[in-house]
Order: sequence, then structure tokens, then C-alpha cells
Amino acid sequence: MKIAVLIVKALLTLAFVAAGVSKLLGVEMMVQTFEQVGVGQWFRYVTGIIEVGGAALLWVPARQWLGAALLGATMVGAVLAHLLILGPSAIPAAVLGLLCAFILFAHREQIPFLAKA
Repeated sequence: MKIAVLIVKALLTLAFVAAGVSKLLGVEMMVQTFEQVGVGQWFRYVTGIIEVGGAALLWVPARQWLGAALLGATMVGAVLAHLLILGPSAIPAAVLGLLCAFILFAHREQIPFLAKA
């Protein structure tokens, strides 16, 4: 189980750092995507910061749950954006979201409001 968690965290880190940095650097595809969604380019920056920051949190002891939760919530938004606005396929975002849920489950003992008294 520990090896599976490490592999998934590594894959999530690669995916979200790449996506987040491309948003922050203003890669044309990302600019167009956020233009099409219609929430403004400021949201592209916010999303990029969340993706890079969430990926980093996956490796911080006692904060892995927070990174997985932030990234998972971002993927819920991405799935909704694909289904309601963007089209083509929400499957990549859904898969990343499920991988985030796996990491969240693996680190559920870290979640403060679920900790036993």
C-alpha cells in the first residue's frame, strides 16, 4: 500500500506541477481554455497556484490530506467545466480526481475533524 501511495503521489505531482506551471506561465492553450470558461484570467492564476501548492502539500507530513483535498476539489471544478462548457472529455480530470481521493483516503488519519478524541 505504501508503494502505491508513493507512486500515485509522484504521478499527481508531475501532472499538477506541469498543469499549474503552464497556467502560471500563460501557455496559450491555458489562456484560451480559461477565456472559453469565461471566469477571467485571474482564475487561471488562482488555479495554477492551487495546483502547484497542492502538489507540494502532497509531500508535507501531516498535510498530505490537505493537498489531496485541494487538488481533488480542483478536479471537481475541471470535470464540471468540461461537462458544462468545454466539451471534449472530462475523463482525464475525473481520473486525476479519483487519484486524489485515493491519497485523501490513504491519509485520512491526518484530517483534524476526523481525528479521534
